[in-house]
Amino acid sequence: MGGYRLLLMDDEFQLYDLRVEVVATDRPMVCSHRAGDWFEIQGENLRFPDGQGFSMYALAALLPLLPAKQRMTDANDWMTTDTDIACPDPNCGARFRITRTGVRTFRHGEVTAVPLPPPSNAR
Repeated sequence: MGGYRLLLMDDEFQLYDLRVEVVATDRPMVCSHRAGDWFEIQGENLRFPDGQGFSMYALAALLPLLPAKQRMTDANDWMTTDTDIACPDPNCGARFRITRTGVRTFRHGEVTAVPLPPPSNAR
């Protein structure tokens, strides 16, 4: 029982905070992006600067990648090394640079109502 109690007390995990910034290329941007526009992700929250919008189409293209970029990855994984994502409009030259800016610690019990399973006796 002591091991189970230890597991419940150590239910921490870490995610990277992210910053997504619009980067110009040698091709013109034809969408509403502006070089230097940005937003940040802290845990499950997107944070935008006051008064700045962001294209919902670009955001829809980025959203599937962001939870993966938040997680710890192997140094050889492309998710670790590749940072620039193209605008989903093939005629737009914008790129979106995803940068890991810090690490934040969370507790399982604070982010879900689903309990951790009891520890397995198998090793």
